[in-house]
Amino acid sequence: MSDPVTLHDIYLARQRLAGQAARTPLILSQSLSLRFEAEVYLKLETLQPSGAFKLRGALNKIASLSSEQLERGVTTASTGNHGRAVAWAAKRLGARAVICLSELVPANKVAAIEALGAEARVIGRSQDDAFVEARRLVAEEGMALIEPFDDPLIAAGQGTIGLELMEDLPSLDRAFVGLSGGGLLGGIGRAVKGVNPRATVTGVSMQRGAAMIDSLAAGRPVEVEEEASLADSLGGGIGLDNRCTFALVREVMDDHYRVSEPAIARAMLHFFEQEKMLVEGAAAVGLAAIEEHDIDIRGQKVALIVSGNGVDAETLMRARALIDYPER
Repeated sequence: MSDPVTLHDIYLARQRLAGQAARTPLILSQSLSLRFEAEVYLKLETLQPSGAFKLRGALNKIASLSSEQLERGVTTASTGNHGRAVAWAAKRLGARAVICLSELVPANKVAAIEALGAEARVIGRSQDDAFVEARRLVAEEGMALIEPFDDPLIAAGQGTIGLELMEDLPSLDRAFVGLSGGGLLGGIGRAVKGVNPRATVTGVSMQRGAAMIDSLAAGRPVEVEEEASLADSLGGGIGLDNRCTFALVREVMDDHYRVSEPAIARAMLHFFEQEKMLVEGAAAVGLAAIEEHDIDIRGQKVALIVSGNGVDAETLMRARALIDYPER
């Protein structure tokens, strides 16, 4: 079986994204470097125009569509950031967009999608429920489905983060990447391993509802029950008919950690208080893993993929309360 995503695919994606998605900065965190006796770098996908890394994959996919497909519009199911990215890319390319979301998606992310001119449809209690509506739009209205992760063009678009990372820090020892459907980790892992096979790619998921990790443990894609989390962007299944990312993640990921809600909360508040950054839970899980599991990174050059800024004041208050009153 051929590779679902190659290094060549990622270079082609970068060509499509030129002038569209931002090349985001990689900055050294003085506070984290001092604390962990390492060089800890932050890859700031929070500075994408849509506020998250998802823009890369969405643009790469939508830019590949024919003019006839663009005229019929695009649709997707999303936990928030992908929907926002599809809405942004569709508006840029003049296509109608319908974004299907579950009831677990925070209201601020729904509002951000609508502000970009897309229609947001809230359907059911899971991403799988939302996908039923998206697939109906494909079947009945001929809209193009923009997969959140399980598409080689999506994963290749996210992989451009890995290219930038290795160009800016070719001596990278380890990258910590949030793991959900696998498009982000799979794409980054392919790029990083393609340049430096000795670099370690570490995935991080929330404690419960980690579909990819449960699927890897089972040896096949499995369903999981979604639960509310500060890292809501990491929710959702990987699809029982997963065609791309299950195999990709299994190949490029070296190790994995699950993190608790208090650990995610502490990491979010570190970014807010020490780095002066608004960072959503899914973007803070790399730091959460290092702290909660006491991972020894001394002397290493480490990158944390800070994947998105989709957080509001209410969520930050919940994070603070979780730390101050953990039994509540």
